[in-house]
Amino acid sequence: MDKDLLSILPAAPEPIYQQIAAQLRRLIMSGRLAAGEELPSVREVAGHHAINPMTVSRAYSQLEAEGLLDRRRGKGMAVAESRRRPLSDERRLEELDAALEDLARQARELGLPAARVLERLRGLLER
Repeated sequence: MDKDLLSILPAAPEPIYQQIAAQLRRLIMSGRLAAGEELPSVREVAGHHAINPMTVSRAYSQLEAEGLLDRRRGKGMAVAESRRRPLSDERRLEELDAALEDLARQARELGLPAARVLERLRGLLER
């Protein structure tokens, strides 16, 4: 896994370990990180992103507890073998439901027309 796949936003309200866990979870669910693929070490990720190693360790441990990662003695963490196939499009879309509901609520509160919001979203997706 390339350490640049992770996008850490220190100023975001979401704790950094949750950002890391959520991004890795999505990469695993989509199949972009394959079963058996090794993750960079805690120190490598922490050094690359200038964050505390305990933050990365916490994210990795959370995903291990969820069964998404396996700890390999002397080798670090790898995507769990049980993740051989990516999830269906429908299941991956369900992962976005909470964020989409929040986006829809905010758009309604701002009085924005759906067509303009969808146009903006389409542009962001195509980046």
